[in-house]
Amino acid sequence: MDPLFSLDFISPEISSALAPEYKLRPLQTSDYENGYLDVLSDLTTVGNISKEVFDSQIAFIKSREGEYFNIVIEKIATGKVVAVGTLLVEHKFIHECGLVGHIEDIAVAKSEQGKKLGIKVIHALDFIGKKAGCYKNILDCSPHNEAFYIKCKRPHSLSHSIMSAMLIFRCQGGYKNEGFEMVRIHQLLDYL
Repeated sequence: MDPLFSLDFISPEISSALAPEYKLRPLQTSDYENGYLDVLSDLTTVGNISKEVFDSQIAFIKSREGEYFNIVIEKIATGKVVAVGTLLVEHKFIHECGLVGHIEDIAVAKSEQGKKLGIKVIHALDFIGKKAGCYKNILDCSPHNEAFYIKCKRPHSLSHSIMSAMLIFRCQGGYKNEGFEMVRIHQLLDYL
């Protein structure tokens, strides 16, 4: 096992909330064979990525320690990846050079959808953001994935064309700025 980041960033609470047949962990190089890209392809276009290119990307991400946190949920019986998500840490000048987490690429294998694994991934990434020192975490997604978040009982949502037309959901504590809102993920998760 060659995890992408320290296991200290994996939430014990979220891990124990998973059914016993699942394991939450960092992405590792063997996940190329374990279906990581297949799960991502249920979300969006992945393209043709060789094992060599995958390993190179993992090496790059590892070299940027503390900036990329790719997690997976593995189905223990098969060793297959069944859910994925990413937290990217942005370095800001505001808030005394604070950090902002961007939660992206939430995907669940079609065979495992409806088991609330996506929600667990979001909670796990929120935990990582807090542990990494982010003063807020923002959930980003494309408008065509809105159905997943509506199914999660999200409140009213709206989309905009900034940052690849990401979809950001309105809730308490968010703030309006020229037609879109940024939301603290922990406040958003109260609605799940």
